[in-house]
Amino acid sequence: MSTVHNPDRPTQEEWVGWALEAGEHALASGDVPVGAVVIGPDGQVLGRGWNRREAEGDPLAHAEVVAMRQAARARGGWRLQDCALAVTLEPCLMCAGAIGQARIPLVVFGAWDDKAGACGSVWDVLRDRAALHRAEVRAGVREADCRRTLGEFFVTRRV
Repeated sequence: MSTVHNPDRPTQEEWVGWALEAGEHALASGDVPVGAVVIGPDGQVLGRGWNRREAEGDPLAHAEVVAMRQAARARGGWRLQDCALAVTLEPCLMCAGAIGQARIPLVVFGAWDDKAGACGSVWDVLRDRAALHRAEVRAGVREADCRRTLGEFFVTRRV
């Protein structure tokens, strides 16, 4: 992925904004409002996902996995080696493993997850020297917006 800014292509801040919008759908089913988008090499969204664990009763239905599955279907194959993934919350261990398996070279996320994050906080799976496929990780993109959305959700759950 090129890191040179092209004014005709969306920015990483816009990617995370799209992930925030996707995460709003999770609220309808009472799930944590995490959203993710897979961006193709042309800057277009290939996959969009949000947490669906509660709605589908599926422990694997994390936003990142849903978005990667959709992108793989759109591409007609599981290799997403020329794509990027933007997500509102640092991916967990399962999702980081799936990102590596999909060969995604760039992960952009908003808020750190100090309890279950696997892209630099608790673990650093995507940049581990022993990993078969490593990814560049850019953290803190629209972090305040992502933290606010997640914080508001958890405040309503603790009352």
